[in-house]
Amino acid sequence: MQKHRMLIGGQRVEPASGEWFESINPYTAQAWALVPRGGPKDVDRAVAAARSAFSSDRWRKLTATTRGDLLRRLADLIAADATKLAEIETTDNGKLITEMRGQLNYIPQWFRYFGGLADKIEGRVIPIDKPGVFNFTREEPLGVVAAITPWNSPLLLASWKLAPALAAGNTVVWKPSEFSSVSALVFGDLFERAGFPPGVVNIITGYGNQVGEPLITHRDVAKIAFTGGDRTGEHVYQLAARGIKPITLELGGKSANIVFDDANLDDAVKGVVSGIFAATGQTCIAGSRALIHRSIHDEFVERLLALAKTARMGNPLDADTQVGPVTTEPQYRKVLDYIRIAKEEGAVCRLGGGPAQRAECGSGWFVEPTIFTGVESGMRIAQEEVFGPVLAIIPFDTEEQAIEIANGTAYGLAAGVWTRSIRRALVMSEYLEAGTVWVNTYRAVSYMSPFGGYKRSGFGRESGMEAIREYLQTKSVWIDTLGNVPNPFVMR
Repeated sequence: MQKHRMLIGGQRVEPASGEWFESINPYTAQAWALVPRGGPKDVDRAVAAARSAFSSDRWRKLTATTRGDLLRRLADLIAADATKLAEIETTDNGKLITEMRGQLNYIPQWFRYFGGLADKIEGRVIPIDKPGVFNFTREEPLGVVAAITPWNSPLLLASWKLAPALAAGNTVVWKPSEFSSVSALVFGDLFERAGFPPGVVNIITGYGNQVGEPLITHRDVAKIAFTGGDRTGEHVYQLAARGIKPITLELGGKSANIVFDDANLDDAVKGVVSGIFAATGQTCIAGSRALIHRSIHDEFVERLLALAKTARMGNPLDADTQVGPVTTEPQYRKVLDYIRIAKEEGAVCRLGGGPAQRAECGSGWFVEPTIFTGVESGMRIAQEEVFGPVLAIIPFDTEEQAIEIANGTAYGLAAGVWTRSIRRALVMSEYLEAGTVWVNTYRAVSYMSPFGGYKRSGFGRESGMEAIREYLQTKSVWIDTLGNVPNPFVMR
């Protein structure tokens, strides 16, 4: 069994506790790797290394252009190792190898994009209203950034944080999820190969209460960037508030995929399937609610069932597999609990509705793609994030009703709209309370476009030019040009 070590100060180190824990392959439900069980002492070591690197001439005195060069060099190394890293991610979290290859081949673009932005960070000269004073601003890094990432897309979501944070001149302590740490630990080798000074990026692993909380509350951590569930995000927010630290939260969702009667139904069916069954529904942007215009509801459901029934389940390392396992056993149990709750509340199960018993699913944590009709907006299946392959279908009659239903949850991460009407597309995109609205497509992201949520789906933005500002602070500089200090007892 593979045994990995943490990355602190440019060195591979064992945990202070001397303890490891097993990482489980969700397809086989068997342990396949050993991950260091870090603790507060490891947090102290990692933060100290990051703080030292931030203050060192080897990092701080690099020109912004040179920082950008390092990021682009890292991008090339990721591209060269994409196949290996994708296989590790699939083995560790059960997502499809086809998707993970796509992600790993796309991840380099984040580092190239933000590498290009590194030397475009500019202050401004302000034509101040006070004579004899020159005023300008500087955009400066925050210091040590704590990046805490989830188990569903470890390297992609880490890149959304690492690329802008490093481009802005910060250093990083990265804590991946305890359920999928292996790819992060292997990824760590690339920073030294790219030429980053020791300690600029540190990777520590372990459980939330033993590593995550001490990291968030550490006095030398200047910023928190967190992706995960909204309940955990609420706790992270409270911990960060103790130190009055800036924080970026990318949390969960209960996104609505809205299909109007003028939509291209073949495309809309594919879009709804993509929104909920791709990635086994384990994505924050999952379109877990399908809002269907009543006039096409029955026809749409039949088409949807026909396509969903063809989904191939099995080994996620097989390129032909379309639906893989749930990543963790606790999440597997949670998804099955929500299916039970939906049935008890009166929703009608039209497809799936339980564990997958297919031979090709082996001993892994598989849930059949599940579709419920007869869902009312107040049901838990329509209000709470399941994070699994479970779709709730809700009919609507008017645009206004669709907007009311779509906005009627505590979340606001994403939404989809399927229509041929440009007027409707614009109206819906204006009134939907979501950080991302897709029209006639779903589940598309880019390093060039900002991503983030409304309401309990979090705040702050990742990707796009907006993201780099999340890792900067503005300093105002005043210079007297007259050489004549006025009355010192009066504010100038």
